[in-house]
Amino acid sequence: MQLAIILSFFLFGLIFGSFFNVVGLRLPKEIPFANDRSICPQCKKQLSWYENIPVVSFIIQGGKCRHCQRSISFIYPITEVITGIGFALSYAVFGWQIELAIALLFVSMLMILFVADITYMLIPDKVLLFFSPLFIILRVVEPLVPWWSSIVGAIVGTVLLAAIILISRGGMGAGDMKLFGLLGIVLGLKGVLLTFFLSCTIGAIIGIILLLSGKIDRKQPIPFGPYIVAASLITYFYGDNLINWYVTILL
Repeated sequence: MQLAIILSFFLFGLIFGSFFNVVGLRLPKEIPFANDRSICPQCKKQLSWYENIPVVSFIIQGGKCRHCQRSISFIYPITEVITGIGFALSYAVFGWQIELAIALLFVSMLMILFVADITYMLIPDKVLLFFSPLFIILRVVEPLVPWWSSIVGAIVGTVLLAAIILISRGGMGAGDMKLFGLLGIVLGLKGVLLTFFLSCTIGAIIGIILLLSGKIDRKQPIPFGPYIVAASLITYFYGDNLINWYVTILL
């Protein structure tokens, strides 16, 4: 029974992940959601119903649009799969608790931001504004321990990123700063600091790999949002274990 529920959450995650792709692609460009069915972003042809099946359609088509035969972005199936895993993990970790609602909303927000930032190098304010009141209300109902951790985490996350923006003279954007403020509400003080450390570490490792492989040059800007998303998910689900492990090593 438990396995069936987890599988159901995974399948729902795949479906919602497909929707998050649409939101992440359309919202920054203010493309109406009431428009026709999804289209190929390259040839602008409408996609048939079976071409919108999460992950399966990507595999069936061999990663190419059947109209123009150009490669379909890997972002689509990755977003769907990660959302599916995130939804399933949310239930597996929290069960039928209030924290489950926070987890599902958190995964949802992060996946929309992942698509938007990796596509346009932009973290839309509309997404943050939509989720902020939901997280604030839910953190009042289901507070962290200690209760003030969310408040201090939001302040520290915002100030930390603001300082980096000033020192680096635009090395990071205002969207990153607002996102870290919101992450502080959800993750608390220790969580937002761990997320910052992990995002920088992941970004540095992948950046070095991309530089050495010639995929990017030193002056080419790259979106930092995907690293924040990865670090946030790791922190949310495994942050306490990582912190305890690190403290154990030090002691």
